[in-house]
Amino acid sequence: MSFHTAPSLNVSSALSSRGSLTANLSRRCTRPLPPNRASVVLASSSGQRPLTDGQKSATLNPIYEVSRSDRKKSTKEQKPELVTTTQKAVPTVSPPTPSVPPMALAVGGALAVAAAVKYILDKPSRTYQEGKNTVGKEYNDWTDEGILEYYWGEHIHLGYYTDEELAAGYKKKDFIGAKEDFVREMLKWADVPNDPKMILDCGCGIGGTSRMIAKQFPNAKVIGITLSDSQVRRGTELAKEQGLQNVEFRVMNALEQTFADNTFDLVWACESGEHMPDKNAYVNEMVRVLAPGGSLAVATWCQREETAEKPLTAEDKDNLQFLYDEWAHPYFVSYEEYARIMEATGSMDKVVGDDWVKNTIASWRHSIWVGVYDPLPVVFKGPWVWYKTVREIVTLERMHRAFDRGLMTYGMIKGRKKASSTAEKSS
Repeated sequence: MSFHTAPSLNVSSALSSRGSLTANLSRRCTRPLPPNRASVVLASSSGQRPLTDGQKSATLNPIYEVSRSDRKKSTKEQKPELVTTTQKAVPTVSPPTPSVPPMALAVGGALAVAAAVKYILDKPSRTYQEGKNTVGKEYNDWTDEGILEYYWGEHIHLGYYTDEELAAGYKKKDFIGAKEDFVREMLKWADVPNDPKMILDCGCGIGGTSRMIAKQFPNAKVIGITLSDSQVRRGTELAKEQGLQNVEFRVMNALEQTFADNTFDLVWACESGEHMPDKNAYVNEMVRVLAPGGSLAVATWCQREETAEKPLTAEDKDNLQFLYDEWAHPYFVSYEEYARIMEATGSMDKVVGDDWVKNTIASWRHSIWVGVYDPLPVVFKGPWVWYKTVREIVTLERMHRAFDRGLMTYGMIKGRKKASSTAEKSS
């Protein structure tokens, strides 16, 4: 039997020849190579005693050892790999907005609108402007629109309510009838001379009072004067419709009347003094054209008498200024002041002043209610008239409050021209 002996191998060269390969492999692999069994065989064939299992476990395989050491070195030198990942954008979530109840929004909106409306309505829109006939223009507009005549009738002045009517409720009385009653009460109060021949209505409006007086005194000639040509036109139309021949209307400035001195037996002025920029000239002109023995009767809105003991407060002055500026009033004076002006002419006696606020104040709110009961004429007029009507309602209410608290009075002033005057009545 022959044996073939395996050629001997140089372990060191084998190791060296494979060391570089092993090192390269170790750099490429992340997991260590297993121990090479050939190292055991080679060690036995070279005459060395075979290794026991314990020795095998204790002896490190040179290839394995190199691989581990190179791996550690490579791991230390290797920079950590930057891993980039793509993530979906996460939407930003805003904190929840506290919800506002719809009712709160509605109330807030309503309050904002109310504040804006109040701001507008608190700013007067028809300020008197001297020399620009603002009074005549305003009365032209009111007359041409027809709204004032529809609700107030032929009389653009307050009505009269007896104590009994007030106790029963002013709204039970006919609103236009209350105005006619005022004319009747004022005629009784005015000390009208018997059988007057010439009568002046100073500030006649559309002539309601002039026509009533013309009917009551058919033998008299009644002349109504106003700054509004629209009022003259409308007054003339109504007189013709009613078949009146003893009344006429003219455009004339009450402060510069073209009548001769001592012309009229009765001079009547109902709610025109408010618009006069010169109260002295207003009274003096009426006294001038009044005949000796004739009567002068004035009804006008007045502010209360200011005294050192009871001066006007800042609030009083603000309220008065609004009333001046909203309805083209230059200013008001007290009825006591009117009486003093009348007496100061030196031509008048039996001068009397009175306050009729108790029996007239209901007119302010009554005029609002007639519009509430019958709104259609305003509804069909369009937005501009709606706006103006709202302004009128606000002013009517503010007038009521001013009269109710005593800031305003309803002045009634009368007197008789002295019969001893040497001037003769003009023909």
